[in-house]
Amino acid sequence: MNFKIPLDRVGVIIGPKGSTKRKIEENCDVSIKVDGETGDIEVISTSPSDPSGVLNAQNVVNAIGRGFSPEKAFLLFSDERYLEILDLRDYLGKSPENIRRIKARLIGSKGKAWRLMEELSGVDLAIYGHTVAIIGYLGRIGIAKEAIQMIIQGNQHGTVYSFLLNKKREIKKARIQLWEESPKGEERD
Repeated sequence: MNFKIPLDRVGVIIGPKGSTKRKIEENCDVSIKVDGETGDIEVISTSPSDPSGVLNAQNVVNAIGRGFSPEKAFLLFSDERYLEILDLRDYLGKSPENIRRIKARLIGSKGKAWRLMEELSGVDLAIYGHTVAIIGYLGRIGIAKEAIQMIIQGNQHGTVYSFLLNKKREIKKARIQLWEESPKGEERD
């Protein structure tokens, strides 16, 4: 599988003495070839019985390429975590000024908006270039994506935080109900 990442992220993918690249290769049973001049990446499966490692490796490399640290990207080794990349140009067109303005709103003063969105939605966010990348559990990615779209549409930060708090309460309530409804005699977490 071939794809491209930004040139300034190539060094992060390789890591100190090749450690990041090696960890991805070992965890996903793949071989990764990186062209440091073009940003081209080639991922080849080394396990003929399980080609899914190629997709996992692609997700991890894409996450790093979109601004995540390797440690955050390694969360994608878990089958329960997903990566979603939103291209701000799909919402705003190609105007660099609009993209810069929305990125500033998504980050907030001293990173406050970004931190609160991560905390309240339970995901990790990376804002890089013209994209916003999300790593998290599937349902929580949907919540974060909706909050991001609300900011893009011009909603006030307070409105978005209220939305996220309500969603967080709903998730907590659903967990409590699930706990209370488990049959008697079964072991609970």
